[in-house]
Formats: sequence, C-alpha cells, structure tokens
Amino acid sequence: MDIKTLATEMDGIVSKGAIVEAVQQFFAEDATTSDYNGLATTNKQQMVEKMEGFAGAIAQVNGITHHHTLVDGNVSASEFTFDFNMKDNSKIYWHEIIRRIWNDKGEVVQEEYFNAQ
Repeated sequence: MDIKTLATEMDGIVSKGAIVEAVQQFFAEDATTSDYNGLATTNKQQMVEKMEGFAGAIAQVNGITHHHTLVDGNVSASEFTFDFNMKDNSKIYWHEIIRRIWNDKGEVVQEEYFNAQ
C-alpha cells in the first residue's frame, strides 16, 4: 500500500470536515487513538462514536486548513488548523499534528494528536 497516497486521501476528507467518514474509511477495527488532553480510544467503534459526538457539537466550521503531510515508511504526520464555533457557544481553535501509523493493509492502527501551537 502507498501510505503517501492514503494519507493524502484521508487528509482531503478531513479537510472537508468529514471526520467521521475518514475514521470509518481508513481505521483498522483495532485502531487506538490518544490526544494531548489525555483522551484515548481503543478501537474503531469508540473513535467513530467520539467523532460523531464531536461533529454533532459543532455549530459552525470557520475553517479547516491542511498545512503539510510528511510520510516516512508506514508513519504519516499531518499538520492541521481547525477553527470551530460550538453549539455551547465556545470556540475551538486547534493547531495540531496528527501522527498516524498504518498497517500493511493501508489502515490506520494508531493515531495520536500533538499540540502544534
């Protein structure tokens, strides 16, 4: 599998705001995630549920900017800025690096978020 092509395709889907679809399409069933706030998931279904809840809480997307993606072997690192108004009247502005480890089937087996600010 060409990880660079897969990472580019996944990042394109995320850039359109289709975060749930990206997880559904690219994650392995046993994929794990963790973020810089200490939240973790231990399988694809948990991540789908987490992303559905998050997406459902967004009132307005002000912008999703994909800056760069680097690939080395089966690891990709994508830099994004996310700018959202939430339904609870809070604002989210994240500048982050998303590191993904891919298996030989072209599925994400681990995704980790790093604060890039």
